[in-house]
Amino acid sequence: MNVLILNGSPRKKGNIARLLDCLRKEAEQKGAHVTVLHMADLHIQPCTGCMACRTRRECVLPADDSLLVGQKLRECDALIVGAPCYWGNMPGTLKVLFDRLVYRMMGESPRGIPVPLLRGKRALLVSTCTTPFPFNIWFRQSRGTIRALREILKWSGFRIVATYERGGTKTYPLTEKDLARCRKKAQKLF
Repeated sequence: MNVLILNGSPRKKGNIARLLDCLRKEAEQKGAHVTVLHMADLHIQPCTGCMACRTRRECVLPADDSLLVGQKLRECDALIVGAPCYWGNMPGTLKVLFDRLVYRMMGESPRGIPVPLLRGKRALLVSTCTTPFPFNIWFRQSRGTIRALREILKWSGFRIVATYERGGTKTYPLTEKDLARCRKKAQKLF
């Protein structure tokens, strides 16, 4: 099994990184081949909205790291995305990536109906935020991040098998219990 982990956080030793590292180890213990990509290391130009990729099936912008991620998405059997909450949504760098990969993730029928291009793949989504529980859910903070990721991946053909949200990280740092809960969610992926 090929597992792709996308770390949408700019912090390589932050909460998202800790949760994703825990999931990486779990996947490797199950015998999976794991690739971890950090958005902070990738160079991706923003989409210009020209829509040429919809008919050409390739982006007209100069080659950048979005091509690498697109290829890894095609090759993976399972995807794990970790994203901190930024104003009730994913970080802009992750959104820019998904904007650039629309043509590799979703096509269109002749009538403009979305056609998923990555059917049969599974995904696990992880988000953290400083907003305390239960406000992170009620006010759609971490829940907003998960909702946005779910929307993109659903229309791409992914089946979301589990999500993990953790609020209140400013006051209550992650614990071993959080890591154990995350590992338990991963059981649905493998």
